[in-house]
Amino acid sequence: MSFNMEEALARTFMDFAPGQVVKGYVIEVRPKEVLVDIGYKSEGIIPIAEFDEPENIKPGDEEDVLIERLEDKEGSVLLSKKKVAFKQNWERIQAACSEGGVISGKVKAVVKGGLIINVGIEAFLPTSQIDIIPPKNLNDLVGQTFDFKIVKINQERQNIVLSRRELLEQERSERRSKLLEEMAPGDIRKGTVKNITDFGAFIDLNGIDGLLHITDMSWGRVNHPSEILKVGQDIDVVVLDINREKERVSLGLKQKLANPWQQISVNYPVGSHVKGKVVNLVPYGAFVELEPGVEGLVHVTEFSWTKRIAKASDVLKVGDDIEAVVIGANSEEQKISLSIRQIETNPWELAAEKYPPGTKIKGKVRNLTSYGAFVELEDGLDGMVHVSDLSWTRKINHPSEIVKKGNEVEAVVLEIDKANQRIALGVKQLEKDPWADIDSLYRVGDLITGQVTKLASFGAFIGLQNEIDGLVHISQVSEEHVDRIKNVLKIGQEVTARVIKIDKAERRIGLSIKAANYTTEQLQAEQAVLDALKPGEDLVALQHAFEALENSDFAENKED
Repeated sequence: MSFNMEEALARTFMDFAPGQVVKGYVIEVRPKEVLVDIGYKSEGIIPIAEFDEPENIKPGDEEDVLIERLEDKEGSVLLSKKKVAFKQNWERIQAACSEGGVISGKVKAVVKGGLIINVGIEAFLPTSQIDIIPPKNLNDLVGQTFDFKIVKINQERQNIVLSRRELLEQERSERRSKLLEEMAPGDIRKGTVKNITDFGAFIDLNGIDGLLHITDMSWGRVNHPSEILKVGQDIDVVVLDINREKERVSLGLKQKLANPWQQISVNYPVGSHVKGKVVNLVPYGAFVELEPGVEGLVHVTEFSWTKRIAKASDVLKVGDDIEAVVIGANSEEQKISLSIRQIETNPWELAAEKYPPGTKIKGKVRNLTSYGAFVELEDGLDGMVHVSDLSWTRKINHPSEIVKKGNEVEAVVLEIDKANQRIALGVKQLEKDPWADIDSLYRVGDLITGQVTKLASFGAFIGLQNEIDGLVHISQVSEEHVDRIKNVLKIGQEVTARVIKIDKAERRIGLSIKAANYTTEQLQAEQAVLDALKPGEDLVALQHAFEALENSDFAENKED
């Protein structure tokens, strides 16, 4: 290595001192250090670790170095290349950028809380300032070069805090403003699914986020946006509405396709038979998909002509394929009404022809209520026998006294009410009403024989022929005063009595045991006594007597 005379003289008279920056020339490259001649009496040493590319160092290379110590214990001069670069870059950064300035740098390493960025000197980038959405793996950024905003400079500590996020947000704000100016409803824009919620998805339009509501994703049913979209997915969307003041954009996906509801009156005319799949069940009915984006509703009242359906899930399940009839279609309201029962003929339409009044039928007792028995005429078609139509002569309090559930009974069709879907049946009408011929069966004064069937505080019921009961009032049991009827009569006891009263209109027969041996004159006198009874005391009327019987039996049991 050679120096010219001028340079040699300059070096000779130079005052060397720690902290001074001087020029040096590489003399030798060793494994751990580099020897440098700075013109001092001793050679200088730079740790090889201070060189970014030590493999490219060669003798004769010129380097700016900083004198850290003139002579160590071995007489060598300690030099630093790194501190020169730091000092020069620090001065350059201060001169070029105040806080808020922009500088380019390379990601050097990942440290706790952020990244180390080489901008000539090492600067710190907090994790929260790396990006608008913090990256999942910071190591992926090592070695990459970005622009950064200087957010803080500490002169004393000589460190710098950077932000990349602020630059990105500023760029995004500029893009957002530009997008809002040039965007118009009807535009188709490319975007990326940024976030998914229960009510929709937010789409990043490269500068502004737009909301794609769940109702604008498909013409068909969408239970959750995740059925159609996933985060990170790239999609084309239609701009539906823009609010420039609030910087809000509404987007649509289904609007890229033709609205299938516009043709439903043509594709699904009323009365047409359709096939579809059950896609949803609610208490009041079932939604059936007829084609993508078009669903019809089968209301529970349209499931069956004859059966009462409490809820749709009792009959159908999601995924079932069904056939139905279109009974209504409204393209504006996007509604189609369907019927399953109208696939078949309404059995009530044929009931009047199959079961005209007077028809004798046989059927199984399907159900009992307090007011009657329901008899199945055919599958899904029931008729009802009212309690009053079970017997001509007996007072029936509950149909179970005559018929049992599951038993087969015979009855006569009395009436068909097509409008209210009711068929009235009668059991007693199978036989002639004995009271129609009561005059030929019994006359006042006749002696009859029968068994005691029931006892009451006011008298006893005597079973006669043709299932007719007569009543012996307590006053007609004996010539002697009777306090309690059960003291003189027992159930099942056979007695002889005389008919003393027949009321055909009220369907009642009055009997007298004590008058069995009366003369005509005595009978007439007794008849006058009975006729003089007050209405409330006239318990010969069977319909009142049986009611009183229950209360009387209870009273007597209570007394006992």
